[in-house]
Amino acid sequence: MSDRDEILEEIRRCAAENGGSPLGRNAFVKATGIRPASIDKHWLRWSEAVVEAGFTPGVMNTAYSDDFVLETLALLVRELGHYPIANELRRKARETVGFPSRNTFDRFGSKAASMHRLAGFCRARPEFADVLALVGDVGDESEPSLQPTAVVVGYVYLAKSGRHYKIGQTNDLVRRTSELRIQLPERLSLVHQISTDDPAGIERYWHQRFSHLRANGEWFALGAAEVAIFKRRKFM
Repeated sequence: MSDRDEILEEIRRCAAENGGSPLGRNAFVKATGIRPASIDKHWLRWSEAVVEAGFTPGVMNTAYSDDFVLETLALLVRELGHYPIANELRRKARETVGFPSRNTFDRFGSKAASMHRLAGFCRARPEFADVLALVGDVGDESEPSLQPTAVVVGYVYLAKSGRHYKIGQTNDLVRRTSELRIQLPERLSLVHQISTDDPAGIERYWHQRFSHLRANGEWFALGAAEVAIFKRRKFM
């Protein structure tokens, strides 16, 4: 992903967390840690970046309504042929201007609760009968079939040794950090970890995002801004 795409993605993410309205330039720099020089390299004016990200500068952008979010989710389910995982929501938001960020869908609660809301939305709209068949015509949210099932939770971690950072995945942080400390000649410290039900997908996301800073394998020459970006994420 290029620097330009990363900045546009961050503009959309921050706007979603700000009720649908993009941040001003100074607030954006403070919130993301992205250097002003990186912004100026691509746009003469901040308003141009905001427009390219899909917003109207200087105008309060209305937060997405539940119906709009559910309709975009239904269309994505139809496109994929299944209910999307978190990484598919992120990819769609990156590739499609105006598509809500992944965090927007958290308003419906757990995956089971979100599918329940989507099923109700589709049930009331015959044009989404095919989507209803894909997600299941679920009934009341309290029914046993809708109770969340256990998921394997893993971690994507950021560790530092010497001048470089390692981005890896594990389901046991204590064991993995202990192994690395034995293997490495320099002291290793755990900087941050992200809890996720898709460690492989989230690890791949960060490897691609920082690919221009890759030193070797899972090791990266990250700066303070990149570390700050990673540390903002606690759950994915």
